[in-house]
Parts: sequence; C-alpha cells; structure tokens
Amino acid sequence: MKAVIAEIITIGDEILFGHIVDTNSAWMGTELTKIGVRVKQITSISDSAEHIVQALDAARTRADIILMTGGLGPTRDDLTKHVLTAYFHTTLKLHEPSLADVTEIFRHRGREVTELNRQQAFLPEACTPVRNVLGTAPGMWFEQEGKVFVSMPGVPFEMKRMMTDIVLPQLKAYFRTPHIIHKVVQTVGIAESMLADKLEEWEYSLPEHIKLAYLPHLGGVRLRLTGTGTDAALLDQELQAEVNKLAHIIPNNIFAYGEVKLEEAVGQLLKEQGLTIATAESCTGGYLAHKITSVSGSSAYYRGSVIAYHNEVKIRELHVKPETLQLHGAVSEATVREMAEHVREKFGTDIGVATSGIAGPDGGTAEKPVGTIWIAYADKDRTVTRLLHFNKDRLLNIEYTGTAVLNLVRQSLTAAVEE
Repeated sequence: MKAVIAEIITIGDEILFGHIVDTNSAWMGTELTKIGVRVKQITSISDSAEHIVQALDAARTRADIILMTGGLGPTRDDLTKHVLTAYFHTTLKLHEPSLADVTEIFRHRGREVTELNRQQAFLPEACTPVRNVLGTAPGMWFEQEGKVFVSMPGVPFEMKRMMTDIVLPQLKAYFRTPHIIHKVVQTVGIAESMLADKLEEWEYSLPEHIKLAYLPHLGGVRLRLTGTGTDAALLDQELQAEVNKLAHIIPNNIFAYGEVKLEEAVGQLLKEQGLTIATAESCTGGYLAHKITSVSGSSAYYRGSVIAYHNEVKIRELHVKPETLQLHGAVSEATVREMAEHVREKFGTDIGVATSGIAGPDGGTAEKPVGTIWIAYADKDRTVTRLLHFNKDRLLNIEYTGTAVLNLVRQSLTAAVEE
C-alpha cells in the first residue's frame, strides 16, 4: 500500500520572531500518524503572499496532504484566505452558514458583528468550508489533482477541534492509508554511539517495514520503532517481537517502555518494593528532590531532603565528620558516603542518596575540575558510590547528576529484585 504523505505549513511572523512556539505541528503530526499519514516536512513561513505561494508549490510536489495553519484572522496582515483564492483561481463568496456561526458567537458575547468579522464569512467558491465552532475564522478544504489542501486557524484550540471533528475523519475517508504503529523503548546510562554499536546487528536485521530512530535526550536515548502495514494486529506482534529482542541485547539499560520518564520508572520500583527514600544534595541544590516529587503519588515513597550546600550544614544536619571534610573535602567519596548514610538515618527511610560536586563554571581545581561529581546510594545492606566527570555547563552538570542518581537507584533496586 502506498504511503500517504503530509506536509504542514505554519504561517505567521510571530512564529519566526520567536514570540510564540509552534505547538500545532507536533500535535498534528501525532494525530495524523494515528490515521496512517506520515508527515515528511514542517515549514514555517512569514505572512507574505509570495512565501505562501512558494511553500504551496513546493509542498504539492512531495505531499498528498498540505495542512496550513495561521493567517485567517480579520486584520490586514492575515493574507492566507486571499492568497488561496488567487492560487486556486476562484473568487470569494459569502457563505451564509459561516456568517450565522460568526453572528451567534458575537451574540453570545453580547456584541454586534463588525464588518471585519463579517468579511471572515466570505470564502473561496472552490473550497469546502470547514466549520469553526469555537472561533470566527472558518477553515477551507481544497482538492486538486488528487491532492488535499486544508487551511485552518493558528489558534490551537480552534485548529484541534476542526482537525478532530472534521479534517481527520475526512482525510481517513479520502485516502486509503496503512497502519502506522510506534513502540518506544527508554534507555539510560549509555551514549548514543555506544548504543548504536551494540544494536548494529539487530538493526540491520529489521524487516523493511520497521524503522528504528535514535532520539537522544538528557542522560538517555529513546528508541522508537515504527512499523507500517495493512494488518494492525500482525504489525503490533512484529514490533513487540523486536522489542523483546532488545530486552535481551541491552537489559541493563532499558528502564521503561512507552513514554515514561526515569523518575516515574524509579518511583514505580519504589512503590512495588514498598521502599522509602530521602535525598541529601549539595551541588544539585534540590534538583533531585524536584525530579522525584514531580511524579504524582511520590509522597508514598519520598520523605524529604537536606540541601547541604555549605559544609556547616553538612556537619550540623547530616553529621558529616569535620575531619572527613578536612581530609577529603566536600567533593569526595568519603563525604558523599556519609551524606547518603546519614540522610537515611535522619528521615528513617530505606534508602538515602546524596550528591556533592563542582557544578561550575568556577570552583574547579587541577585535582577536581568543573564537572567532578560524587554520588552515593545507601540502604541497610550497602553503600554504593560513583565518581562522575561531566565537564558540561552548570545547569547541564546539575541535570546530568540528577539523572545519574536516579539511574543508580534504579540499578540498585533492580539488582535487589534479581538477587
């Protein structure tokens, strides 16, 4: 079955100036995938007739569906409707149902329809109007040479309602599309290049209709398997079989399947094992506590934190020995070990974790340069420490440290289960 290709064109100087973020395209891409349509390109252009025409000419050479957002308002800089009227060699005509919708919206607001808003009900005769029940700008559906062009408002809630109620069902009816199914495997603790080396043989053996994408992010890599086919049940089975193979190739690096964050996966492990945790933070300054408590329901396992940024706080609140700090310094294995063990005692938890390091950009030495971080995990049976060297900027060093601690907790809990 031939793939159905879509292209998205967002129109508006406000996007190019960075005054607003284009969230529409991401949402549209997700929803189009659900009906078997592949988005191959997203283009953002200015409020310029010339640019709109150029974008349309280019898009129709490579896509079956061209979806446009923006430029349908009542002001002079909103050019899309007039450009499309000329582009499809048609004329504007009053569309009475659209005028009725606009009138009702203004009546509901206790206001009279202005002439500018009345003009929004004039639509190209060659289009099929797309009703906008949440705003004053109707959408437009054009068909030409087997291609479908749809213009919608840039206001996200208006566009989403149009897409959900009208555009997506009509596209599904107009085109015969294959099924597109994604499966996501979340990995942590391994660089993208090393991961690719480990998966090389498996990746080369993938069937032609299953593609792999590496999606690196802070401290980990999302592996996305995308399958295309006519039989959804069979396709899902094939994808799951490949996911099962991955579980044998990189078992220690997979922390979840699907759109799950590391802190969510760790929280689930803590709940499943009925364990509690507390944090002692120096260089991360509360970031680790923030990550843990960003998960709904974290009060079931998280007890609290001591942000021991100054050595006096380490001594007073965490009972780190003064001689430990004098002999080894705050950024040391000995110090972070005591921090983890004593925060566990202080809060009466099953687990204590700690961080201490030089986040930068200053504070480093020849022996301990910026990015030198010690982390620790302590439970009733053992204390595990790790020395990290990130050499990133300050915020990245903090964020990478948080990920490393969460992964250390995950590894420790998983090992405990396996034992």
